[in-house]
Amino acid sequence: MDITKLKSGTDVRGVASGNGEIQLTDEAVFDIVNAFVVWLAEKAGKPDVKIAIGHDSRVSAERISAAAIDALKQSGTEIYICGLCSTPAMFMMTKFDTVNADGSIMITASHMPSDMNGLKFFTRDGGLNGSDITDILAMAAEKRRRKGNVTRSYTRDFMQLYCNHLVDFVRRSTGTDWPLNGFKIVVDAGNGAGGFYAERVLKPLGASTEGSQFLEPDGRFPNHIPNPEDKEAMKSIARCVTANSADLGIIFDTDVDRAAIVSSDGTEINRNRLIALAADIVLSENPGAAIVTDSVTSDGLGKFIAKRGGVHHRFKRGYRNVIDEAMRLNREGKNAPLAMETSGHAAFKENYFLDDGAYLVTRLIIKAAQLRARNQDLKSLISDLEVPQEEREVRIKLGGEDWAQYGNAIIDKLTEFCKSCNNIRIAPDNHEGIRANVDYAGGWFLLRMSVHDPVMVLNIETERYGGIQLIARFLHAFLSSFTGVDVAELKILI
Repeated sequence: MDITKLKSGTDVRGVASGNGEIQLTDEAVFDIVNAFVVWLAEKAGKPDVKIAIGHDSRVSAERISAAAIDALKQSGTEIYICGLCSTPAMFMMTKFDTVNADGSIMITASHMPSDMNGLKFFTRDGGLNGSDITDILAMAAEKRRRKGNVTRSYTRDFMQLYCNHLVDFVRRSTGTDWPLNGFKIVVDAGNGAGGFYAERVLKPLGASTEGSQFLEPDGRFPNHIPNPEDKEAMKSIARCVTANSADLGIIFDTDVDRAAIVSSDGTEINRNRLIALAADIVLSENPGAAIVTDSVTSDGLGKFIAKRGGVHHRFKRGYRNVIDEAMRLNREGKNAPLAMETSGHAAFKENYFLDDGAYLVTRLIIKAAQLRARNQDLKSLISDLEVPQEEREVRIKLGGEDWAQYGNAIIDKLTEFCKSCNNIRIAPDNHEGIRANVDYAGGWFLLRMSVHDPVMVLNIETERYGGIQLIARFLHAFLSSFTGVDVAELKILI
């Protein structure tokens, strides 16, 4: 197997369990981790490095962890074995004084199916980018090795450091040790790694977490996919909130780098609503700041941010793209304190621009505690957010080997055609594919290429009922003229 094919954006991912071909074998893990040690030692400029390692609840986690730890021991490193952890906690092991790791490894495949797994890497500067992963996998293919002078390992409850960090943050921000007294908050971890939040963060702050569900780690994910974008997962936490008369519901993805919440009446606060809520909090502290989001956020969100005195900076899909863009703006002297994607990835400037679902939720909980003193709740902050009447996402499959080039050519032709249409206006602030406002349908569409798959992804949003059908009819007529374009999903909307 070509080990370089295991690259997935800024991570390493592959099939790790089940009856089919295993891609993330012990040998592959051993070679990749050794390559990371070589890469990290060269970046740090020293032969002896300290590396923390943890994993989520996937069924292959223990096997992969054992192979990775074996590689670290043979490479001569100081190892901090963290066990079951969240992805953000693993990055923070490079920041906590008592650990001060040079780098960290998180074994996770986020929201992907249970037979998948992967490796995510961090340095003290944050997560690696795609070119870093390319370099590491190239070294792994060459079986590069480096032997340090020290081999030591420590196995402790390092996760408690991260929990203490969050608890202390809430207490400092609210000025009291028990700011959540009287709150009932339920957590849905989806049998991933997020169960710690109920037991080790909320309870020490005084909250009742009775009724929380699926906190036990189980890599088979028997109840629902741990993913705030999954409709069934969101329905599950909404039912949990109303059944338990909770003040708030929290749901995490598998490795806790994403989150969403549910209000006391069962309203799902994710996607545009969640971004609006975070933006309201951030803009109250940073007047006039830019809020960086991905490309599929709604027009209503842009209006909401503008009303709060902020600037909505819409960029490309992909949480790393959004974070990198916010960091670029800050380097240019523009204040961009929040980078957030509709998937639930949220990265605050104050928190190293780390996409951390638990930190996002903690920020919201602090605000909830402050609002209660004024007999308000979080939902009241976004009561003026304009919500679309209709919204849909459609995946249009492409045939042929050169699907990326072909898809981009189609998008270019659609862009030129739309420029000639009287009732269609190309959005000026779009950075991928084509985003256009369709006046006669009262909405917009975004058509872009998928990063990894032979698919064009179409998002449509309208302010009136029936608008999606009108936009779908227009796009179906245009796209049907091209061979190798599967418009079956689009036709359903007509």
